[in-house]
Amino acid sequence: MGGEPGTTLRRSRDDATAGAARTRTMPDDGPGGSGAPALEVRGLSLTIGGARILTGVDLRVTPGELLGVIGPNGAGKTTLFNLISGIHRPTAGQVLLDGADVTGATVAARSRAGLGRTFQTSSLFPRLSVMENVRLATQRRRGGSLSVLSFPRRDDAASAEAVEHLVTVGLAQRSGVAAGDLSHGDKRKLEIAVLLAMGSSVVLLDEPMAGLGTADVPGLVRVIRDLKATGRTVLMVEHHMDVVLGLADRVAVMHHGELLICDTPERVMADETVRTAYLGDLA
Repeated sequence: MGGEPGTTLRRSRDDATAGAARTRTMPDDGPGGSGAPALEVRGLSLTIGGARILTGVDLRVTPGELLGVIGPNGAGKTTLFNLISGIHRPTAGQVLLDGADVTGATVAARSRAGLGRTFQTSSLFPRLSVMENVRLATQRRRGGSLSVLSFPRRDDAASAEAVEHLVTVGLAQRSGVAAGDLSHGDKRKLEIAVLLAMGSSVVLLDEPMAGLGTADVPGLVRVIRDLKATGRTVLMVEHHMDVVLGLADRVAVMHHGELLICDTPERVMADETVRTAYLGDLA
């Protein structure tokens, strides 16, 4: 889908590897074992105008797991996130959040149920301060007004909670800075703080490292690692393979709208189909 940089694989290579790849698909549970998944998709498919965009994707992501989602341009990574988050509706299949079927639920309903997402482009309020962005998210979760004018006291419980989230992502010292004046890396950290404030238990990170300078990457990696350490479930689309391999418990490889394999980073890297169909093209 649009917005997914990478290498477009030749259809002939797809034809040669797709059959073998399907036998290697392993949508098994991650570190949490066989318990109830925090997020599950069953047979998720999307067809638009006769074109198959996503075909029969099955995934189970356990509580506290970090799943990396990789694949070349057009593989269906952003489409998968759009279907999970409710931006698009699938033509077939289900999305389950903590065991509840949310396939027909709105984006807002999924958010209230604990599903949060960042996008490739920032969705912050650029003219509001760092603190105000997080404080608004805290107010929203608590059922309050979505207005900075309704802040009752700067030392109330919601404000104290917002400060805690800023400490978690390392932005407490920048709480008074306008969000639009932050570096790209700090904007990504602020977006994660907003998700924390909203009470998201399952977090979708759509290419968090995109556009970051080399110096900003380690800091954001630490924030994502700390996010996982809080017990939250994280799905991350990312093209920086070193970041994916360093953070993910498992890696799901997408190719032309299908799931090729979902396994540990070590097994994915050793899989010949993946090396031929995707990783080899990046060499």
